Amino acid sequence: MFKKILIANRGEIACRVMRTAQQMGIQCVAIYSDADANAQHVHMADEAYHIGPSPVAESYLKADKIIEIVKRTGVEAVHPGYGFLSENPDFVEALEANNIRFIGPSADEIRKMGLKDAAKALMEEAGVPVVPGYHGDNQDADFLAAEAEKIGYPVLIKARAGGGGKGMRRVDDPKDFASALEGAIREGQSSFGDPRVLIEKYITTPRHIEIQVFGDDHGNAVHLFERDCSLQRRHQKVIEEAPAPGMTEEMRNAMGEAAVRAAKAINYSGAGTVEFIIDAANGLNPNGFYFMEMNTRLQVEHPVTELITGQDLVAWQLRVASGEHLPMAQEELRINGWAFEARLYAEDVPKGFLPATGKLQHLALDDQTARIDSGVATGDEISPFYDPMIAKIIVHANDRAEALQKLNKALGNSEIVGLVTNKDFLKALTEHQDFAQGKVDTGLIDRDLDALIQPAPLPAETIAAAFIVASNLAQKPSADIWQSVPAYRAWPGESLPLHLHHADREIIGRIKLLEGAYKVGFDKQTVEVKSAKLDGDRLVLNFGDHQQKMRLHQTHNQLTLFADGQRHQFDIVEVELAEDATSGDHVISPMPGAIVDLKAKAGQAVQKGDKLITIEAMKMEHALAAPRDGVVAEVLVSLGDQVQDGAMLVTLEPEDE
Repeated sequence: MFKKILIANRGEIACRVMRTAQQMGIQCVAIYSDADANAQHVHMADEAYHIGPSPVAESYLKADKIIEIVKRTGVEAVHPGYGFLSENPDFVEALEANNIRFIGPSADEIRKMGLKDAAKALMEEAGVPVVPGYHGDNQDADFLAAEAEKIGYPVLIKARAGGGGKGMRRVDDPKDFASALEGAIREGQSSFGDPRVLIEKYITTPRHIEIQVFGDDHGNAVHLFERDCSLQRRHQKVIEEAPAPGMTEEMRNAMGEAAVRAAKAINYSGAGTVEFIIDAANGLNPNGFYFMEMNTRLQVEHPVTELITGQDLVAWQLRVASGEHLPMAQEELRINGWAFEARLYAEDVPKGFLPATGKLQHLALDDQTARIDSGVATGDEISPFYDPMIAKIIVHANDRAEALQKLNKALGNSEIVGLVTNKDFLKALTEHQDFAQGKVDTGLIDRDLDALIQPAPLPAETIAAAFIVASNLAQKPSADIWQSVPAYRAWPGESLPLHLHHADREIIGRIKLLEGAYKVGFDKQTVEVKSAKLDGDRLVLNFGDHQQKMRLHQTHNQLTLFADGQRHQFDIVEVELAEDATSGDHVISPMPGAIVDLKAKAGQAVQKGDKLITIEAMKMEHALAAPRDGVVAEVLVSLGDQVQDGAMLVTLEPEDE
């Protein structure tokens, strides 16, 4: 077994590989770019070395620089993770030339499966079913159009070196073929440096089911059953599960045997995934699956296979790469229960799944309900340079319904503040009726996208909680919130106007203390709260006939409340203290703070409600207004002054008899 390895990757997968390797007593070397200098995988590693600037092409794709670090550190093997150099045969050969083991297949095996057309020809020879189509070398546009006619529409144009949906076009009508072909060629060239394409029959009711395979250097190969990856958006996987819903033993055996034949056809060694497209128009049957491609690396979704088999696939990789036989034979492998994985991303779903960037001001994921594979923590940045994944949330249970319920709970309990995420979208998917019943195909999300991205309703109770917290300017743990609000100690019985923003909604209302209870009015309704207690970040509200618990995160003028599995974010526009902070001829400071705006001048005529002074306290601004019509007699403070609770700020000339 290796004593020291380098992980040529970053983020979640680098942390995942290190976790197993370090448990096996293997020292781990990390690499990092400028943007990742303080990343979690750097902190976790035994050693870490700077690789270059933030852009991928100048850091994590610099094979020569990685090999320099390998030589410098005495590393015996390199684990590539996924993405980056994980399927780059030139990198594998460069390692081998320096007597360094690549924890994965050989360069020859990667090349054989790297080009879709060559791989499909190889699979046909091995007796693995492939989708009807044209996979030849003739790239003449008229010839390809004629082949599409032979195959029958709809067809799929695919860049032969493609992946992740790039260079892929569906064509339903022959008149659209030419423009779609141009787009696929252009994208194939820009993304992979290869303009060549292949044409395939488009399966109208497709499911994406893949088989995890493993081979060793001794001629052995097994499969570790299937994963269903049909829940996709723009050919990108969203939620994966194992086993596949509706799978029969007959079809599982047929697909498993085909995948093993595929691996043995190239003498495959290491972890790999054979991906199949399923024609599910008439359910699952052994004659309705076709080879798509083979990924010659560990997959993002490998944890669901680990949970249903009880096997650590990274440990298998390390053992096989060090020359050992496969840890288990086919007949020893069993499926136990059901597993789901949801990919939690920083992305704006309603805006077309656009990646989001920013600082994770608060990150708390439910590691009691789910396995959390992540490479970030509170305070980390999601940068524009890399994949915006925050975490993979993985659950396991005895059956599918229970596992889906656990996934729903784990997502609901996930707390993220600082940037937009796809959490609500993922949670909505777990509640989708067809998905819950196992009626899955790759078009489900696109068909129901509008319903899946509807914002969660904002309950009146949550608005009331936001008003109460916004009025609490000095939160004290384990205390009645109201007792820490200076304005109410000074002017009991008065109401405080508040102004909040939630998404595109403006909420204006008032809050009033009534013998320890709170009356919150907004949008022509009133919510009465018997009591509110804040213990750390946990808010407990008593509404008389029931209690509700929420979690609170506050930064500057922003409140985030987590309640009933939903996140609700409020911006405090202004806490306006008008009559509440004034009395007769005086304007008095209701709290300690700094004068940040001063409009009042001696001799100035004012009307009731005119803003005279703004105080900043607890990073929030509070406007103080004239208590009545009149003339300013004296201004007792200056801009920038620090004032105490109860300090006299402005006086008005006495009213005439």
